[in-house]
Amino acid sequence: MHQQKRWPMLLLGLILLPAVLLPAQKQDKTTSSARDTVEGAKIFQYDCAVCHGTDGRGHGPDSVVLKHPVPDVTLISRRSGGQFPYQHVRAIIEGGKAGLVAQGDREMPIWGPIFHEVESDQDWGEVRLDAITRHMESIQQK
Repeated sequence: MHQQKRWPMLLLGLILLPAVLLPAQKQDKTTSSARDTVEGAKIFQYDCAVCHGTDGRGHGPDSVVLKHPVPDVTLISRRSGGQFPYQHVRAIIEGGKAGLVAQGDREMPIWGPIFHEVESDQDWGEVRLDAITRHMESIQQK
């Protein structure tokens, strides 16, 4: 008799489980923008600050050994008429556009393939590219 009472409880638990988990997923999506900015800041500090500096103004420790001056990435919006050119910046980071160097080779690493390395059977490249681009948007000078 005790065994027969377990099945309805187990079935009820399986039915209610999605209802319990669904609000947690919705809450997670509302904070994704803030999380992306934090993740983007971590990516910037780890991968970009060595040249662009921790503040993004182009004075990182490796900037002195490069052929071309490292751009101040906090002025992108100002140089673009007050609007942050999200897709253009993302394409430069990914490697699809040359960036600001008109002549010579590209000194900035092409981050697309690096960000698209598979971790735990997941390709997080698009998430990383979005996060770093959003972070760069967040550090723009007014």
